[in-house]
Amino acid sequence: MVKLQKGLVHVYTGNGKGKTTAAVGLGVRAYGRGFKILMIQFLKGADSGEIIALERFSPDLIIKRDKQSSKFTWNMNDEEKDEAKAAAGKLLSQAIIEAKSAKWDMLILDEIFAAISTGFIDKQEVIDFILNKPDKLEVVLTGRNVPEDIIEIADYVSEINSVKHPFDKGINARIGIES
Repeated sequence: MVKLQKGLVHVYTGNGKGKTTAAVGLGVRAYGRGFKILMIQFLKGADSGEIIALERFSPDLIIKRDKQSSKFTWNMNDEEKDEAKAAAGKLLSQAIIEAKSAKWDMLILDEIFAAISTGFIDKQEVIDFILNKPDKLEVVLTGRNVPEDIIEIADYVSEINSVKHPFDKGINARIGIES
């Protein structure tokens, strides 16, 4: 376990493609230096290339996610939203417990802002976690619509904006590129 420096808080946000990719890239860089990484994915259950690749780094890089959630929230019925909210709450609780265990050097909370903006996770609970995280833990948060008060307490904030995207031409997600 690498414990040589103070852990900082990173935010990847914006409406462009690449927030998760940036977080995964940072995780791979950290893994290469001997870090132990836990990645929690909120509201993502569909298979994707990064999950397949990163599972090969186990047990030093672990991914936890809601395998049931494979729809966008606007396509969910009320029952599915209730299930997604329960799963998000459980994932956040697991993340906080794992963070306090001191066995991880980096915690990636992928799509945490989507879970906050949909009301599936309480924003204040996330803020309290960030403010009270273990001192050496590096925390990475991703998603659109980052709350202003999280921007204030983060150390890094990168906004990824879409200038042009194939989806605008009706091209769906492609295996190996967007999924």
